[in-house]
Amino acid sequence: MAQKFLTTLPVFNEVKYVNEVLDLVKQYSPNVLVVDDGSTDGTTELLAKREDVIVIQHKQNSGYGAALNTGFNYAIQQQYDTVVTIDCDGQHEPQRIPEFVDACTAGVDIVSGSRYLKQFHEDTAPPEQRRKINQTVSAEISRRLGITLTDAFCGFKAYSTSGLKKLHLTEKGYAMPLELWVQAAQHELKIIEWPVPLIYLDEERSFGGMLDDATTRLEYYHLVLDRSIAKTKQFA
Repeated sequence: MAQKFLTTLPVFNEVKYVNEVLDLVKQYSPNVLVVDDGSTDGTTELLAKREDVIVIQHKQNSGYGAALNTGFNYAIQQQYDTVVTIDCDGQHEPQRIPEFVDACTAGVDIVSGSRYLKQFHEDTAPPEQRRKINQTVSAEISRRLGITLTDAFCGFKAYSTSGLKKLHLTEKGYAMPLELWVQAAQHELKIIEWPVPLIYLDEERSFGGMLDDATTRLEYYHLVLDRSIAKTKQFA
């Protein structure tokens, strides 16, 4: 039986890319949800003109993790089998959505994109600090949780909603994937990585406030990882 799947995009101030990305996503996914996380740059107005996607608006910017969680909850409530997440900054290739959906079968709970499994001709050089932080955190997650990850932060993923129902995600910001990995390991979800091109279009992209400082961002990631692991031990 074919999977009923939803593609959801967390969006915050993406007026530059949103229509182009959505036009491409619609070619590969009939069901598309955009979570507009309090955009103020005209993105909201562009989305209001589209009748081919579902839009949920956060009145205020709540964070990347909060936007993803809204998408997860919608997919569960609407009884989708699978939810694909893809960022709206033009750095993911929508034509790969069917690959992720097909891979999220046979007991697989999370198909996580990895930009470091293989080389593609589309690859670009990432900002060095971002790559180092990703490698450091991915290695720590693999060591502490007993799962193998090469790319902890890629936003291109597919999830079974049956797996998502087991999680209780509370982190609202960019560190939410760390909490997700901790809980996925706790519940012994089946995780596989899927190769995707390494594409960076905006090297100056902001994480917001103090997190633009690489040292502060890495310290914050460690804090969230420690806190998430402590919570799983508390409720074990």
